[in-house]
Amino acid sequence: MENVGIGWILILSAYGFIMMGYDKRQAKNGGWRVPERTLWMIAILGGGPGSYAGMQAFRHKTKHTAFRVGFLMLAIVDLAAILYLAGTLQLG
Repeated sequence: MENVGIGWILILSAYGFIMMGYDKRQAKNGGWRVPERTLWMIAILGGGPGSYAGMQAFRHKTKHTAFRVGFLMLAIVDLAAILYLAGTLQLG
């Protein structure tokens, strides 16, 4: 079961990273944007590390304090969960 949790975080992190890049490209080109609510939901549901990494890599939403602080906090929580789950795998 721990593998599922780690996999979930990794998949949503990859998705969050991609969505941050996509939204940045759309912002630059004047295209359809990803709603902020969607970006937050991806991060809250386990995609914090990827969303934060995407925010930094694409320099997207970095002027929004809520995103900077919130995505960082969610990334820390998700990474702590991965460490906990990985430790559980080794003990079990």
